[in-house]
Amino acid sequence: MDAIVEAALKKWPNVPHCYGWLALDARGDWYMRDERIQAAGPFPTVKGSRIVHDKLIGFIDRNYASDDQGAWFFQNGPQRVYLQLEVAPWIWRLQPDGRVLTHTGREAQVAGAVLDEQDRLFLETDLGLGLVHTQDMGLAADAIEAGRWSMSNATHAELIARHGVLLAPVDPKGESGKA
Repeated sequence: MDAIVEAALKKWPNVPHCYGWLALDARGDWYMRDERIQAAGPFPTVKGSRIVHDKLIGFIDRNYASDDQGAWFFQNGPQRVYLQLEVAPWIWRLQPDGRVLTHTGREAQVAGAVLDEQDRLFLETDLGLGLVHTQDMGLAADAIEAGRWSMSNATHAELIARHGVLLAPVDPKGESGKA
């Protein structure tokens, strides 16, 4: 977490959390979802505005974490901005040298590969559950054929439950979407 974020947490410890305003799609892209977009439909049917500003993406990436209930958030200063996840908290980018990186750039160690009912390839790692990016399926096939990853099958719901992931957290006070 950035030092400026840690300082803000100490200065303002009781800022209300935010829900519904940020989302992560199956390609590892962040989306802003303002009130108008939220009213237009659920994520990912209505995605919102893709974030393309490199410094903002870097800030989100560095301050991305999960809570004890399996909800993922971006710590924006003193405020937690809870995310809606299209499929999983991580999107894996496979490297030609065999490394597996998260969409945020962190390296992960693969424990196994799982194909879901929609033929999507997930990896279970030391960082948790993630989806292999569609552009990296050739490298994934090579890893499986070489025997580097064990393969299994499960439904998406089983994977999410097994890893304790909450795809769409809501405000327990019923104020979902408030900034």
